[in-house]
Order: sequence, then C-alpha cells, then structure tokens
Amino acid sequence: MIALGIILLIVGFLTGISILWTIGIILAVVGAVFWILGSMGHAVAGRRHYW
Repeated sequence: MIALGIILLIVGFLTGISILWTIGIILAVVGAVFWILGSMGHAVAGRRHYW
C-alpha cells in the first residue's frame, strides 16, 4: 500500500493530476499506519503481521 501510494504521488506530481496526488498521500499514510500497527504486534485486517 505504501508503494502504491508513492507511485501515485509521483505520477500525480509529474502529470499535474491533483486527485492522484491526494489518493497517493492517503494510501501512503494508511500504509504507514498499518505497518506501524503490525510491527507493534497488533492484528491488522485479521493478520498478525502486516507487510
């Protein structure tokens, strides 16, 4: 999810499409939160670890 967010950020920045930029930020932040929760040992979306 983090990688997809970063890809959308780059594509949105290069093409000037603001909706891709916004979606990329949201996906990167949500992916980072899931990664932090998974590394702390909390179950995320039914999984014990989230990569």
